[in-house]
Amino acid sequence: MLRIPKRFLPYLLAVVFGLMLAIGYTTYRVSENSGIEALTDSGTRQLELHARGLESEIDKYSFVPNILGLEERILNVLTSPDPFPGPQNLANRYLEELNQQTSTSTIYVINTEGRVLASSNWRRADSYVGEDLSFRDYFQEALKGGQGRSYGVGTTRAEPGYYLAQGLKKDGKIIGVAVVKVRLDQLEPSWQWADTDAFVSDENGVIILASEPEWKLHTLNPLSPARREELARSLRYYWAPLPLLQVAQRQALDVGLERWALQMPGGVKGVNRPTDFLAQTRSLKDTSWKLTLLTPLKTVRKTALSNAALAVAGFVILVILLVAWNERRKVLAARFAAREALERANSQLERKIAERTADLIASNDRLKAEIRERQLAENTLRKAQDGLVQAGKLAVIGQMSTSIAHELNQPLAALRTLSGNTMKFLARGKLETASANLQTINELVERMGKITTSLRSFARKSTEPIGEASVLQAADAALFLLQPRLASPPVKVVRELDDCRVLIDQTRLEQILVNLIGNALDAMQACPRRELQLSLRLVGENCRLSVRDSGPGLPEEVRSRLFEPFFTTKPEGRGLGLGLALSAGMATEVGGSLIAQNPDGGGAEFILTLPLAAVKQNHD
Repeated sequence: MLRIPKRFLPYLLAVVFGLMLAIGYTTYRVSENSGIEALTDSGTRQLELHARGLESEIDKYSFVPNILGLEERILNVLTSPDPFPGPQNLANRYLEELNQQTSTSTIYVINTEGRVLASSNWRRADSYVGEDLSFRDYFQEALKGGQGRSYGVGTTRAEPGYYLAQGLKKDGKIIGVAVVKVRLDQLEPSWQWADTDAFVSDENGVIILASEPEWKLHTLNPLSPARREELARSLRYYWAPLPLLQVAQRQALDVGLERWALQMPGGVKGVNRPTDFLAQTRSLKDTSWKLTLLTPLKTVRKTALSNAALAVAGFVILVILLVAWNERRKVLAARFAAREALERANSQLERKIAERTADLIASNDRLKAEIRERQLAENTLRKAQDGLVQAGKLAVIGQMSTSIAHELNQPLAALRTLSGNTMKFLARGKLETASANLQTINELVERMGKITTSLRSFARKSTEPIGEASVLQAADAALFLLQPRLASPPVKVVRELDDCRVLIDQTRLEQILVNLIGNALDAMQACPRRELQLSLRLVGENCRLSVRDSGPGLPEEVRSRLFEPFFTTKPEGRGLGLGLALSAGMATEVGGSLIAQNPDGGGAEFILTLPLAAVKQNHD
């Protein structure tokens, strides 16, 4: 490596520093020019897009004044003697309807003296009807036989708009002027939404549309006192002061292309620095307006600074590499040594991982075996529980057998008597009496069918613990099954139920309710007041169903053991002690619960809590 004498080292450092500054400055300028060219190309396309949109918005209303020249109601109001309200009312209504169809701001008709004879806003208190607009330049141009197009601020409501005027002729002579006022400021929100800085200026250099509201009615160039007085007399901008737009610097780059330093709205003059923009201007077709698009140069400057910094950094890195070239062999040797040490460490790590993996595989096999054993035990337990559930059902049916036999014997005896009488009536020719007996027999058969259907549905073995069940349907089925016990001795049933669907099998819910209501009837057997209350309440994502009786209540020593299997307070032969235990188990299995308590006012209350089916579907 070349050795440099120490006395030349300051000069060498100065040369290196100078080269670094030159490279940074050159890179910045080249990057900035390149960025401006790219920004100009994209801005030109964007400017053309916005310009065509604005031209299209203006042109789509240009046909309206010509239509008015063909409308008989408009020609009549211009040629009728004053005052003559009939043609004027017809013209007002026609203009109102046309304004609604074309979605313009206002349409009105002016006579040759400048007086508004009919207007679409004739119903408003500030209607244009009767106003003198002879001073408006668009009226004067249209009266000369041309087309009047102008931007202006209305003198009635101070609303800005674009006015399209056309002279109306009859027999080759101009008899009035049709004017359409269009609001173009609906384009401004689209510019703001697209984060575009743009504005439209008229022939006076006054900004009439802008993405920034603070720019509107500002001038791009200073106006002479005489010109300001002339514009004030014309009321074109309705006494607006027309201040000058705060452009700190304007540099022309090409035709229709400038570089601006603009004070943005919201900043305090003299405190916030102006923002640099690339200003591109394009004239709008058939108007003396110009559309200017402002593109911030902040991104270009940041990119140029980044490129300059990268170039300087690259130069510095190159110098450092040249200085560090002499240390290259030491660095390579250190890398080779570190790589060998890393390879040795990797080999040791892989060996330890292999040993540990073998232990994990053995542990995983043991866990799988335990899982299979647990699944087998769970299936066995489930089958046993299903058997107990079915046994509980059959026990309940056995307890109800006497009442059910009584319920079926009465219709059977009636059927025997009615069928014998029917045969005699048929033999005697009494068909009407025989038909009435047959109808009664049919009703008795339907009643017996309902009893047997309910018993068959209740005794059916459930295959799935979790399904969807209707609380109201389950309550009706349970009360129907227990109807004989409810009738003798008579029990008053109070129901406060609204139907809802819960997550449990329908048969299991019916079995739980049969157990709870049956226990309540047993508890009230010897009570003078027998009242059964069924009520339902929604709590969060759960349904709480209450079964309450007017019995003696639950002693504390009984309540603590109430849900134990084979525990019962009934006489021998009246119960197995499984009903409440199975009911609580079925409720717990679907994520619910069953509790017992002694409420205020006496009696016992069992509260069954089950999750709502609709909540489960939403979670899924």
